[in-house]
Amino acid sequence: MEKTVTATQVQKETITHPTGDNRYKLLDRAIAKHHASGDSLIEVLHAAQGIFGFLDNDLLHYIANALKLPPSRVYGVVTFYHFFRLKPQGKHTFVLCTGTACYVKGANEIQKALESHCKCRFGETTPDNKVSLMTARCVGSCGLAPVAVLDDSVVGKMTIDEAIKRVSKWQQEQEEN
Repeated sequence: MEKTVTATQVQKETITHPTGDNRYKLLDRAIAKHHASGDSLIEVLHAAQGIFGFLDNDLLHYIANALKLPPSRVYGVVTFYHFFRLKPQGKHTFVLCTGTACYVKGANEIQKALESHCKCRFGETTPDNKVSLMTARCVGSCGLAPVAVLDDSVVGKMTIDEAIKRVSKWQQEQEEN
């Protein structure tokens, strides 16, 4: 005798990710909220990054499968937009605007000085995972050039000394904790 299963019973079953990582349950809710539609890829990627902190290959494949999209499309979107991260980020972020106004006002010199101070390039995280250095084409605060976004706070009229001072403070704070 064959047992019949209703849709309600199927929905009540607990489906877990093979790794057992409960964060996937949160991601599944975000995917369901958007009806597992490929049109919601960017929203789902934002949710995934918020949950996991960054988007690794396994996570991108999981999203591609859930949204029924080719992995190449998911990866293409992630690498096109600068706000998606493929690697873990530092505790703090220093985003330097490299738009025309900021470049003319010395952003390039700030970038070189910070790379030397932090011993890593922009687009990377310091070896101790304390600070991620990033650039943005324009943050929309051209009148304050050169501009940096420090942990989501816009700081205008940035100087080399101020940039190094802020990053050094972050590095010392974490050492004390």
